[in-house]
Amino acid sequence: MKEKQTQINDTPQQIAIKATYLSIVGNFALAIIKGIAGILGNSYALIADSIESTTDIFSSFLVLFGLKYANRPADENHPYGHGRAEPLITFLVVGFLITSATVIAYESILNIQTPHEIPKPWTLLVLAPLIIWKEISYQLVSKKAKETNSSALKADAWHHRSDAITSIAAIIGISIAVYFGKGYETADDWAALFASGFLLYNSYLIFRPALGEIMDEHLYDDLLEEIRAVSTTVEGVLDTEKCYIRKAGMTYHVDLHAIVDAHISVKEGHQISHDLKDTLKLKFPQLGQVLIHIEPN
Repeated sequence: MKEKQTQINDTPQQIAIKATYLSIVGNFALAIIKGIAGILGNSYALIADSIESTTDIFSSFLVLFGLKYANRPADENHPYGHGRAEPLITFLVVGFLITSATVIAYESILNIQTPHEIPKPWTLLVLAPLIIWKEISYQLVSKKAKETNSSALKADAWHHRSDAITSIAAIIGISIAVYFGKGYETADDWAALFASGFLLYNSYLIFRPALGEIMDEHLYDDLLEEIRAVSTTVEGVLDTEKCYIRKAGMTYHVDLHAIVDAHISVKEGHQISHDLKDTLKLKFPQLGQVLIHIEPN
């Protein structure tokens, strides 16, 4: 009985929300650790890393809000539900990324032009375990994003991956500065500048699929083929014709044209459409609205 209850509770929305809470807690701890280490260790690359982790906290809260809002049921004003809130929140998350990348780049350029001390060697010991931590976090959240088909959670996962890569850049910059000594103090700042460029590139990777979702871009060939295959197993359905799929949050809405015998009655055709809709909703729990159009053969 307990196992059955657990399965009921673990909906895609709840899985995504739990993963977001994990991101918030992790980013909060990382922002503090990196910030303190960066200030005490004279490493702007670490401070830049801390800035990114801080923006990640706010973006994760946005993702959390978006997931909860998108999970609201359909109502009179939103007959298809509130799933489109998810890609909109993703746009805001991208905005946070671009803003943090711009701040990091600006400060890096200023530091490159200003003489300063070489980073402390012990900052490398701080960064190494953090990289492993962030990569593990990326793998966990990315897995949940795939399970739930959540674009916002995918964006949150990429925050972890970008954080790991900027930390790697920081390790390289600090190592060069520490190893070569005087005259190479700015290697740390160049690493931070590189990290800002990667953040901008990563912003595009997150933005593009969310834009496709808002624009109803078709990216779901595998699901389409599965829907066609299942449809022909329903009694009375001879074949399928047009099939359109659009994504809203974690839900897919389907418009399907089903081919039936032209000599059956309207009542029989109506019943076939209901049977087909029920079968698809049962087979694919991620489907939302399913509109069946009957085509006579």
